Amino acid sequence: MKKILHISKYYYPFSGGTEQIARDCVLALKGGYSQKVIAFNDGKEDKVDIVDGVEVIKCGCFTKIAAQSLSTSYGKQLHRVMKEFDPDIVVFHYPNPFVASLLLREMKNTKAKLVVYWHLDIVRQKYLKLLFNPQNRSLLARADKVIATSPNYIEGSKWLQSVKDKCVVVPNCINVERMTITPDIEKRATKIREENKDKTICVAVGRHTEYKGFTYLIQASKLIDDRFRIYITGTGELTEKLHEEARGDNKITFTGRIDDTELKALILASDVFCFPSISKNEAFGLALAEGMYYEKPAVTFTIPGSGVNYVSLNRVTGIEVENRNVEKYADAMQTLAQNKELCLKYGKAGKERVKNNFLSTQFSININTVINSL
Repeated sequence: MKKILHISKYYYPFSGGTEQIARDCVLALKGGYSQKVIAFNDGKEDKVDIVDGVEVIKCGCFTKIAAQSLSTSYGKQLHRVMKEFDPDIVVFHYPNPFVASLLLREMKNTKAKLVVYWHLDIVRQKYLKLLFNPQNRSLLARADKVIATSPNYIEGSKWLQSVKDKCVVVPNCINVERMTITPDIEKRATKIREENKDKTICVAVGRHTEYKGFTYLIQASKLIDDRFRIYITGTGELTEKLHEEARGDNKITFTGRIDDTELKALILASDVFCFPSISKNEAFGLALAEGMYYEKPAVTFTIPGSGVNYVSLNRVTGIEVENRNVEKYADAMQTLAQNKELCLKYGKAGKERVKNNFLSTQFSININTVINSL
């Protein structure tokens, strides 16, 4: 049985998009391969967990610099697992530049195949990304396969364009079981609808950070009338600033962090799913796919090189407008509010798109196809 080592920044139960995809990979390959995972611990100590029957080595993190975790033990632990486990295949989730430097050193002494799972380019750290250019070239040169989450990202990334012949698209996935509507969720959704009778309910989901674009949704809200009710979930470094921007706008409700039942009920009760992300930092849009699975038409911005406009198709599953254009965003929201038949049409098309492309069953087939080809 072939052996696979997965390298993720963090790992379940740590909550994050990359971490969820890393776990999805492991689960998709379970049974056909012997697997181990190495990642950072969100504490300072090294530890070993067993997750889904797979050993997960977690290296203590003593600090973070520019969102990069650092560890004094990672190099030693990676060297040990590479030597003792001796993987046939390494699946490395990028970006993770500190670990990439350690991995490149280890890969010189092994014949293991390397799969680089390219989640996104380093965009925000302008100077650091220049520092990591030589490392990226080495990493992609060593890679046997490079996984991208959408064809849009391949086209929009200079790095993926440089190794286009190695690239394969594996769209992110949602777990259908997690999306199940329980009686409690349905009951809560009904109450939300009753509380907002005759209102067009809009929901936006995500961390309060710049690339999520919530400031543009708040600006768009100022251009529409009181027939709308907009729920913005989550928290983040911009929460206070967003609250200040929305002051006096009674159409907007900030929910803060909410549990899964409340989140699903909000989406289920909604008429429109607002996804105002503005940059390639939003590489795919898993929350967008979840909203579409519940048959909600989406309103998105055009983001060159992002998978957002691959997940939701303009005038098929929702309305896409010029990036950061709040007037057009508001117009799109009003168009959907005034045309229930169009909402139903886009909603049904959205669910079909998710069912055909972005479910865990298809993801499993895609990942196994990539790994089996090595």
